[in-house]
Amino acid sequence: MKEQLAKIRAEALAALEEAKASADLDALRVKYLGKKGELTAVLKQMGKLSAEERPIMGQLANDVRAALESALESTSKKLEEAALELKLKAEVVDVTIPGKEVKIGHKHPMYIALDEIKDIFIGMGFTVLDGPEVELAELNFDRLNAEEGHPSRDWSDTFYFDEDSRVMLRSQTSPMQVRAMDSMELPIRIVAPGRVYRKDEVDATHSPMFHQVEGMVIDKGVTMADLKGTLNTVVEQLYGEGTKTRFRPHHFPFTEPSCEMDVQCHKCGGVGCPTCKGEGWIELLGAGMIHPRVLEMAGIDPEVYSGWAFGIGLERTAMRRFKIADLRLIFENDIRFLEQF
Repeated sequence: MKEQLAKIRAEALAALEEAKASADLDALRVKYLGKKGELTAVLKQMGKLSAEERPIMGQLANDVRAALESALESTSKKLEEAALELKLKAEVVDVTIPGKEVKIGHKHPMYIALDEIKDIFIGMGFTVLDGPEVELAELNFDRLNAEEGHPSRDWSDTFYFDEDSRVMLRSQTSPMQVRAMDSMELPIRIVAPGRVYRKDEVDATHSPMFHQVEGMVIDKGVTMADLKGTLNTVVEQLYGEGTKTRFRPHHFPFTEPSCEMDVQCHKCGGVGCPTCKGEGWIELLGAGMIHPRVLEMAGIDPEVYSGWAFGIGLERTAMRRFKIADLRLIFENDIRFLEQF
């Protein structure tokens, strides 16, 4: 047995010297020290020894086990150090090589304009609301006094999801005004920015998907003068003091009286060019005093409260803000265009 133990020790230590990976160490551990290993097999023969030989052989076997375990641990550390050294060499960084420039992104011009608009209205005490882009025709049309038969409800103008024309991609963010009237306490001052969809042909100032910022005020004693004063203040803060605007009579079912507000064309200064289609002015928004019937449908007494509402085209706002000649540039993601901002 003594010879067997000596042989196991010698063979195991030699094998450990040749080990190249941790998998080799695991195999050797099992081979020599496992439950069915060679050292365990020798120890099972201890019962055949005399009482005097057992302690001697037991001590010798313990010495062999200790030697193998120590060698295993030592070899494992060497292999780990060697692997780390190889990894460090493979991942070495040449500090003399020029670094790569990290380009930091920036806001899209349209969202720069949106943030400016929100800051202006928040400073005036307005609350910013957000709502769903898939909307009910009841909120997009019915509650806004656009009854069946109104041109805006036609399939040629609006994206519907069902044959009954009840579920749709919202054509305006005005449904958020209805939601506000239903859920908020009076007085109300809100703006509602978001994407909207209409079946418009793409040109320099139109797109089937665009963005609006709708706004609404409802309080006692609100007049058209408040509307004009607020909108002129907003435009001057956006485009600079002295920016020229004009208000034209119009018709919207949601408001009465109604108007449209134009800003002087930034491209030609009012002379006339392709951007403004020769008119010298670019339509920026529609607005007006909230129709009494709309207030009544929301349970608000039009004899006590009055209000005004407006809807700004965000893309056109950005065009005027950054002197962009063609709305399509905003959506084309041309890096040469976007890097200017």
